[in-house]
Amino acid sequence: MTTPAHGLGSGRYPFRFTSAYRLPALLFGVTPRTAWAAVHRNELEVHFGLWRLRTPLTNIKHAQRTGGFGFIKTAGPAHLSLADHGITFATNGDDAVCLEFHAPVPAMEPTGRLLHPGATLTVADPEALLHILDTHGVSVS
Repeated sequence: MTTPAHGLGSGRYPFRFTSAYRLPALLFGVTPRTAWAAVHRNELEVHFGLWRLRTPLTNIKHAQRTGGFGFIKTAGPAHLSLADHGITFATNGDDAVCLEFHAPVPAMEPTGRLLHPGATLTVADPEALLHILDTHGVSVS
């Protein structure tokens, strides 16, 4: 479900929590209140408990729907992919939006030295997020 935020072409996208993910997420301060993504006029903003990601929409190279994640690899805090250094913000293992960036972005640690070429977000309405990104010129498949 999308709620209005910051004008036309914007929206706030809560994360969808499955029951198995609720307790591990809570242990790291990730709750329905602290886990959301927002598309502003020119920027994507993601909050996931203590973790934050911000990037201009023009930095998003591609977005697509994905899913089928292993619980151990995704439950609880933000997770770093050892394969490609992407970051995963997961509150379920079933359905998500995978973003690829032109330039890697910080999100995992506070110094900003660790950069991520992509991010995975388990928002409640992946199709709505993909649609709004598409209207902002992001390549979507």
